[in-house]
Amino acid sequence: MKNLVKSVIILSTIVTFLIAGNSIKAINVPGNVSDIGPTSKAWLSTSYQDMILYPQTTIKMNDSDVNASNEQNGAKKIRVKAITDGKNISFLIKWVDKTKSVQDDYNLTAYGDGYAMQFPTSYKDVNKLPYIGMGSNGRSVVIHLQKATGDIDELNKNNKNEFEVDLLKYTTEPQVKTVGAYKRVFISEGFRSMIQIKNGSVNGKMQMLYKNGYWRGTLSRSLKSSYLDLDKGAFPIAFALWDGGKNNRDDIKLLSSWIGVKIIGKNGGQKLINTLMSEAKGDISNGKKIALENCAACHQYKDVNIAPDFMAPNLSNIGGYSTKEYLMESLVDPSAVVVEGYSSDTHKNFTWYNIDDKGNRVSVMPSYDWLDQKRRDDLVAFFKTLKAEVE
Repeated sequence: MKNLVKSVIILSTIVTFLIAGNSIKAINVPGNVSDIGPTSKAWLSTSYQDMILYPQTTIKMNDSDVNASNEQNGAKKIRVKAITDGKNISFLIKWVDKTKSVQDDYNLTAYGDGYAMQFPTSYKDVNKLPYIGMGSNGRSVVIHLQKATGDIDELNKNNKNEFEVDLLKYTTEPQVKTVGAYKRVFISEGFRSMIQIKNGSVNGKMQMLYKNGYWRGTLSRSLKSSYLDLDKGAFPIAFALWDGGKNNRDDIKLLSSWIGVKIIGKNGGQKLINTLMSEAKGDISNGKKIALENCAACHQYKDVNIAPDFMAPNLSNIGGYSTKEYLMESLVDPSAVVVEGYSSDTHKNFTWYNIDDKGNRVSVMPSYDWLDQKRRDDLVAFFKTLKAEVE
């Protein structure tokens, strides 16, 4: 009996550690979870965990009113559950939204609420995870996305992948058909590279339900499929939300950072969990001073608006949806992940990157590898504080 009690205490301690901070536990349940919705009783087997999503301010649209509205938005808390049957995994997210927004067909003046879950196709090196939102060159992501819509008439056509030659070819013939609510699976390796996966090589079932001022959304998918292997004990996930009532669409959305998902009872992945949960170490006050001296001439952030609009990515919420590893990489190797920026026809004076003789994008931002490690740590610690307060 004493051994049993001791085992329960140890297990409780492990689970408590896993759910603390930036991580999600996936509990094993009996049965099949490959197609369960928000009302399934299977969700009673586990509890919600809170995660925070932040307004994406790195990219702005050409609509100044939309930009101003987005910058004034606060962060939003979502509640997350995860369960697995050993072959499939399901996520349930729940969030407050006082205005139910549904987009009919391709209405260009009203936008639907929506959500997405994103997974890196490779996460062996947790220090080099893809850019949040759209992936990055050489670091692709699989994105499951659903929006609240009516029936949509879609023109289907053959897809051509321009960034990954081994992507399976699609056989869908060009035609117009009614496809129902907007549910899609994409693979992406950077801005404007999203390709819809239509051949079923990456499966996933999503459902949305609105009730009493809350949206609940689910994703059920296999742990293993083409381009994605989540059956390794732990893996990263990122969440996105669109609030149609606030004109959210495309890049105007709320994002989480990479969050570790630990499959309870399966070995492996603890290094990934520990890395994603660990805090940035550095002198925030000194980092703020370094940022003002070295970054503010190009980047706007929070109340620092010395730089002109569109000169470089806005960093106002970069600490909310970026990992400390990504921020450090951006300092020493800015060309590792190049954010595409804005239309050169609209903002001719500000080019975010150049093209070298091999066709590669080279960031115009200089490397800050000349800073010693302490000052880099201080700068990253400060950047991690750049995030909106929760509404």
